[in-house]
Amino acid sequence: MHRRRRTALLLSAAITAAAPLLTACGGDAHPGAAAVVGDDRITVAQLENRVNEVRAAQRAASTDESQYQQVVAQSSALTRNTLNGMVLEKVLDQALEDAGVTVTRKEVQQYRSGLETEAGGAEALEAAYLQRYSVAPEQLEDSLRSDVEVQKLATALGADLNSQEGGTVFWKALSQASEKLDVDLNPRYGSWGVDKASGRVGLLEAKTPWVKDVTGTGSQEPA
Repeated sequence: MHRRRRTALLLSAAITAAAPLLTACGGDAHPGAAAVVGDDRITVAQLENRVNEVRAAQRAASTDESQYQQVVAQSSALTRNTLNGMVLEKVLDQALEDAGVTVTRKEVQQYRSGLETEAGGAEALEAAYLQRYSVAPEQLEDSLRSDVEVQKLATALGADLNSQEGGTVFWKALSQASEKLDVDLNPRYGSWGVDKASGRVGLLEAKTPWVKDVTGTGSQEPA
């Protein structure tokens, strides 16, 4: 994927287990919830549905059972990564609201059209996102919207996401949004919080499809 079109920020990965958290979790207070983000509940059923969509797409794209099992092994953290993305979508929404930023359907369509041209068509783009980011075709539109939202939020904040300084500014905005929403994560999925050393917010060791490392040390995509 063209790097200029993947300028979003890596929202997880390097949060250390010993880092102090600004928000923690208590899933027992919310039966059936994988997470509670502000006034919104992400249910276990919703999480499982997203994961099942990805697994179904991966199976359909595999030539045989052996290949499918290899894909499953390579994306063994799919449930945690998916939940991380679902929570961060809501955190991003809050950060956009705080910054007075909106994204239109037309902007997302234009972005998608450009990516489809680069990829060689709609099916090729769907296949690329499934393989690289574990995004099912049914989820692609939401993932692309998040791409655009991240880029527009960064612009509004004056943050260059290809620089460490810009990343710091962007992370601060998401950290503030996360704290405002008081994310309550079901402990079966891990811990949610902000690493005071790096400023990153998210689920420990999880990755999201609409993100990219901007530490200046490389451009490795999430698995």
